[in-house]
Amino acid sequence: MICVICKNGETVMGKTTLTLERDGTILVFKDVPARICENCGEAYVDDETVERLFSTAEQAVCAGVQVEVRQYVAA
Repeated sequence: MICVICKNGETVMGKTTLTLERDGTILVFKDVPARICENCGEAYVDDETVERLFSTAEQAVCAGVQVEVRQYVAA
């Protein structure tokens, strides 16, 4: 896949760190599987992974978490 941001790089499978913030909660997910642009570093995460991240984030917000760093673990 060609990167839609830089339009020059090809994406390859790798891992990235994502930070999500909502209602005063900050969650950092490490080692999230993604396609990474070799040129600019832009990360593309698939829909299934995004759904898992958002579900986990929603649970954290409801639990009153303020800041948390988690290792991503695939189902």
